[in-house]
Amino acid sequence: MNTFEEIGLGPEIVKAVSDLGYENPTEIQQKAIPYVLSSQTDLVALAQTGTGKTAAFSLPVLEKIDIDEKSVQCLVLCPTRELCLQITKDIEGFSKYMKKLDVIPVYGGTSIDKQIRDLKRGGQIVVGTPGRIIDLLKRKKLNIQNIRWLVLDEADEMLSMGFKDDLDTILSETPEERQTLLFSATMPREIASIAENYMHDPMEISVGKKNNASNNVKHEYYVVHARDRYNALKRIADMNPDIYGIVFCRTRKETKDVADQLMQDGYNADALHGDLSQAQRDQVMGKFRVKHLQILVATDVAARGLDVNDLTHVINYNLPDDIEVYIHRSGRTGRAGKNGVSIAIAHSREIGRVRDVERKVGQKFERKMVPGGKEICEKQLFNLVDKVENVEVNDDQIEEYLSVIYKKLEWLNREDLIKRFVSVEFNRFLSYYEDAPDLNVTVRDRNDRRNDRRGDRNDRNGRDRDRGNRGNFARFFLNLGNKDNLTAGKLIGIINEQPALRKIDIGKIDIMNNFSFFEVDKKHERDLLGALNGVDYEGSAISVEVARSKESNTGFGGRAKRRKRRMY
Repeated sequence: MNTFEEIGLGPEIVKAVSDLGYENPTEIQQKAIPYVLSSQTDLVALAQTGTGKTAAFSLPVLEKIDIDEKSVQCLVLCPTRELCLQITKDIEGFSKYMKKLDVIPVYGGTSIDKQIRDLKRGGQIVVGTPGRIIDLLKRKKLNIQNIRWLVLDEADEMLSMGFKDDLDTILSETPEERQTLLFSATMPREIASIAENYMHDPMEISVGKKNNASNNVKHEYYVVHARDRYNALKRIADMNPDIYGIVFCRTRKETKDVADQLMQDGYNADALHGDLSQAQRDQVMGKFRVKHLQILVATDVAARGLDVNDLTHVINYNLPDDIEVYIHRSGRTGRAGKNGVSIAIAHSREIGRVRDVERKVGQKFERKMVPGGKEICEKQLFNLVDKVENVEVNDDQIEEYLSVIYKKLEWLNREDLIKRFVSVEFNRFLSYYEDAPDLNVTVRDRNDRRNDRRGDRNDRNGRDRDRGNRGNFARFFLNLGNKDNLTAGKLIGIINEQPALRKIDIGKIDIMNNFSFFEVDKKHERDLLGALNGVDYEGSAISVEVARSKESNTGFGGRAKRRKRRMY
């Protein structure tokens, strides 16, 4: 393996890198650094998070930059404030012995005035988020018309966060003769579009397979009913007492609800979502980074830029709609040469999607069974014993209390003392998991496909099923529709999953864009309302009510529209 000196870096940078504890370049660094040092041609570099991309673009730029010139020579764009600060810190470390070099971070969520003053004093490298860069350009406080290097770090993340127009604006302000260095974990269509429109015959290098997950990550999935998802999450956490991970949810509300439930149930958890102020975000992320939190519940957008290398688990509370999002999530564990686990909590009707993700990731996912109460109690018991065995004893501080403690416990023999000590912590698990039900669901691939075929026939033909007189069916309004990825087959699956509804006859199903109508045997009307209302469907609470006869005839009654407005 080459050293940093052997790939062309000077003594000042090599010494700074060595001070930081790095001896040899990573694979992406070995490929990117010599290329940027020796070429003016644009570069597209594909590598997963945690492979050393910041050093891959900043070290060669630092080697070539003119430290005697105070104007902005390099602009680094990144998706979030947190990543902006991390990149700035890394570049400052790499340039430790380059006394005249200044790096200026600019980002939203804080006062722009200090950033403007920093820009006036001058600096060779600006690291910023797209929104704040646009603001500074409009105020004419940042000049990027003469930059030599434009770096797009985590480019796919910026696009997924909706910065496409901002990137177009910024790129159009930069000089034609610049060198553009685009770093991305994946290569979606939008990245290819940027390369085509704003880069000149770029060289492409990659580490590992495109759109592939890290080999250090083990992929597992559990199959449960939607209503049991939270209980499955708790059991997974209980089975991993030393968990240090992120639980990804779809929505801000779900994120807050799951985090609140975990905290109420005694777990060391907190939430990270878009409704938090910057100060609240900083507080939560600060606690998580120093491991004062074991579990962070977050949306994808809120977790962007959270740079933590020691995560043991990433848990997908819901499978994301976009497979690329799953790859990003799983890439947050198994970093810096360490191993990690990526877990998906899936419904029985999502097995097909699990298989799709497997194909994209290029790894086989292991089906795991949600542990039962006995397994969890055993795990927690031996974890407690291990902690006791390995705890550090401070004789000086506890010495004065020991005589009283010995006297108080002298009536207990060794066996009784151990039993009582263990029971202090262990009894709550024994009590909680006593008669705990089995949460696992038998995977019903064949049944799901049959349900989907039945549902598709309803969608295509709108025919009544041959189950007797139409007058024996009650019609219901449902608050989910096409935009929620609901199909007739999925609706049948939801109904069949409820124990009280498994044998009822289902009539006509009409899936609209924002809501749906469906029919079931009238004698089960009350059972259906009680069983379905409040059930979770992919992050949304199901709301069902009996449709009026007028709506049954038209399918588009005014009441349905008013109901939709109230619910969304």
